Amino acid sequence: MDVRHPTHPEQIPGFDTERLRAHYLVEDLFPSDRVAAVYTHQDRMVIAGTSPRANTPVTLPAFDPLRAEYFLMRREAGVVNVGAPGTVTVDGTEYALGNKDCLYIGRGAREVIFATDSGSGDGSGTRARFYLVSTPAHTAHPTGLARLADTEGERLGSREGSNDRVIRRYIHEGGIRSCQLVLGVTILEPGSMWNTMPCHTHDRRTEAYLYTDLPADARVVHLMGRPDQTRNIIVADGQAVISPSWSVHCGFGTRAYAFVWAMGGEDQTFDDMDHVAVTEMR
Repeated sequence: MDVRHPTHPEQIPGFDTERLRAHYLVEDLFPSDRVAAVYTHQDRMVIAGTSPRANTPVTLPAFDPLRAEYFLMRREAGVVNVGAPGTVTVDGTEYALGNKDCLYIGRGAREVIFATDSGSGDGSGTRARFYLVSTPAHTAHPTGLARLADTEGERLGSREGSNDRVIRRYIHEGGIRSCQLVLGVTILEPGSMWNTMPCHTHDRRTEAYLYTDLPADARVVHLMGRPDQTRNIIVADGQAVISPSWSVHCGFGTRAYAFVWAMGGEDQTFDDMDHVAVTEMR
């Protein structure tokens, strides 16, 4: 498990590309034989992922930095499959996850096993890809499954603004209940490339973006930093960006894509954000 310490916004002007990526970009999230994980001290969030080979399940370990008997001893987690069909087994109960389906796992679950369906083949492009975001939890909520097909979407943006998109909220106050985690998926329509514009910050929560559905030769230019001191990170498919509470988070892709957003911190109110007009950004 990679451990990343928090940064102060006044450090950003002195960061070059390499340091920005080292602090905020999470790469290589989907190994085939283990769970890759990053523990950020930004709200103690953990970002993890795995892409098991068919017939070779992968178990979620209790990483040493957590100092816990098992991973979810003091934590909750949301899992989104951004690959081929697969299953997540929680303490003996198996849940089938198709592409962009979401499973919430409450505090106290002892064993979590990820598997690609045997009929999905063994090529890396036909495996399940399980993306996990975890936050500390002081209370337990039941494990719950939300499917993309069964979750009502809200259309945001416009074709004229190049940000026509549908947002689906999975883990939130009106959906699967959690202690503090909030999570969902946003899918951009073909021809739209901007996400989260106009952008915002939210001082009470850290957020993470996982970009997916990007071709190998496409990229997203993710903007971060204070509104008057922005920087960019070039992001490929299957990579995530950690966004501290003081940072804006928006981006523009070379073609349409989707992203999983997840937040953890002081509250769960989805629209608790401080909007930033495009004209105020620098």
